[in-house]
Amino acid sequence: MTSTSTSPGLVRFNALEEHAALAALHEACASTAWARRLLAARPYATAHDLYAASDAAMADLTTADLEEAMAGHPPIGRPKPGDPTSAREQSGMAGAPDGLRAEMLELNLAYEERFGHVFLICATGRTGEQMRDAVRERLGNPPEREREIVRTELGKINRIRLARLVEED
Repeated sequence: MTSTSTSPGLVRFNALEEHAALAALHEACASTAWARRLLAARPYATAHDLYAASDAAMADLTTADLEEAMAGHPPIGRPKPGDPTSAREQSGMAGAPDGLRAEMLELNLAYEERFGHVFLICATGRTGEQMRDAVRERLGNPPEREREIVRTELGKINRIRLARLVEED
């Protein structure tokens, strides 16, 4: 299904009662402000319109809103038990050797100590080594730069999750 046509999933999303739509959006992104903004703009004519609204809402999130969104993401290499979304998105770490898993744990801790929040990356399609290299590189960023990278990564994650929500039959 292309993002310029109205998929059955998008029709279903547009028709959801407010509380159910808000819950679905909250599963995509833990930011209440983001979810409420997308909810308020329904109905969407196309998935592309939904993604554009998501991008605009992400760009407008405050620091507190970003922190709320990040709090919904587990550390790389430690998906939430019973959360198939986290496990699927972090599948690049699933078969990683013990040494890489241990190194990722150390890097996650160093990142959290430096920036005060979980290392966030759009992990879909990335290998464990690619995620490790990204956290190594990003540890040297100034906090302001890192905050904008996090915003961009969250936007990518949200688009993938929204696509799963509205483009699947």
